[in-house]
Amino acid sequence: MTEPILQVEDLVVRFGSGRAQKTVIQQVSFDLHPGETLSMVGESGSGKTTIGRAILGLAPVSDGRVRFRGEDIATASRAGRRRIARDIQVVFQDPYSSLNPSMRIEDILVEPLAAAGIRDGRRRVRGLLDAVGLPADAAARYPREFSGGQRQRIAIARALALEPAVIICDEPTSALDVTTQATVLQLFQDIQQATGVAYLFISHDLGVVHRISDRIAVLYRGEIVELGDAEQVATRPAHPYTRKLQMAAPIADPTIQRERRLARIAALEETS
Repeated sequence: MTEPILQVEDLVVRFGSGRAQKTVIQQVSFDLHPGETLSMVGESGSGKTTIGRAILGLAPVSDGRVRFRGEDIATASRAGRRRIARDIQVVFQDPYSSLNPSMRIEDILVEPLAAAGIRDGRRRVRGLLDAVGLPADAAARYPREFSGGQRQRIAIARALALEPAVIICDEPTSALDVTTQATVLQLFQDIQQATGVAYLFISHDLGVVHRISDRIAVLYRGEIVELGDAEQVATRPAHPYTRKLQMAAPIADPTIQRERRLARIAALEETS
């Protein structure tokens, strides 16, 4: 296997100070390889989004290390931090609030390029729109003229603008309907196959990430309680909390739904 592109080692995140200090991430370690999708799954408050924010420098790293291509992000030089910021991009949860409503799509896509000192940004816009399946004339329009799924495609195009090595996807489909979710997830996979980008995919839904992930890490109260092959974790989980997430994941197949209900009843009878 290739060397990891991203390494998180014994990460601890605390907020507050003194007696009010609260530890929200406890000794979390994992790595991410080029072209891989590692999904972090857990209920609201489990700490998965905080881990993503710590990698991006938006939450404090109280202890431990985050390394990108072997370089400690916290101690990197100013030039190193700028380079890392280009190589690690993010797609946020809400496609309605993540795009500036007063800006045309072309300007939204050019903005990160201009900030990075890339002068031919406007020439790249058509290619970015094409990469996410939107027509060239979308460049002249405003976010309000697009559906939620289309807005998320625009957000993905913006994340792709700087040709990053890693994209952190923070619940990128949770605000979308089921059909649009499937379309956007397929888009993520198509982009990965074309570019080799690695994803850290954050979700509360084990069912959503099952098919797109290479590995899955399960977060519970700020700790990783299970980490392994996606198929193994999603279908044959070892930890009780992962089994709880598995039971909660919606699924269209009525036979599997019935089997899950029976398994849940049997488990309750065993513990009664």
